[in-house]
Amino acid sequence: MVQQITKGIKVSVETTYDGVMERNSLLNHVFSYYISIENKSNETVQLTDRFWVIFDSLNKTETVEGEGVVGQTPTLEPGDNYTYKSGCVLTSNVGAMKGFFKMKSIETEKIFKVTIPVFQLTTKPLSN
Repeated sequence: MVQQITKGIKVSVETTYDGVMERNSLLNHVFSYYISIENKSNETVQLTDRFWVIFDSLNKTETVEGEGVVGQTPTLEPGDNYTYKSGCVLTSNVGAMKGFFKMKSIETEKIFKVTIPVFQLTTKPLSN
């Protein structure tokens, strides 16, 4: 698991390898990632947008951005936790993702970015 705290918002990520699927006559690797967002700040915040950079070890990079996550724009009061599952498909068996969430303070309406730390997508654990 990787974790990072930005402006009192803690983002934790865990990943799983879900196997191989065929797409366009090619084998692709399917990964799931589980995101937990914990509001450790004193403000109520709302997740408004997401931005992802997805790296494939075959030198393919994809960006994904849009409103909310999995069709939701959750509001988190101090101490609240929000968890969701999503996934991606890579052509190789090794990759990584990173990004950020745009959050809005409900009290001040100020928008700020919360870093999603880099996390690995691999078919089996790698060691340094």
